[in-house]
Amino acid sequence: MALDVRCEVRNCVHNRDGKACGADEIFVVSRSGKKASDSKETDCKTFEPASL
Repeated sequence: MALDVRCEVRNCVHNRDGKACGADEIFVVSRSGKKASDSKETDCKTFEPASL
């Protein structure tokens, strides 16, 4: 299991220092159904917009 999760989505409430995700868990889903062929076919459902 990965100890560090990197993220460059700066407007997410879970983003720490512009490079790391501080969420307790990460939820990623496939865009096309149950099986993804590559990372372009996935979406992170953990994202929450930060109030800027």
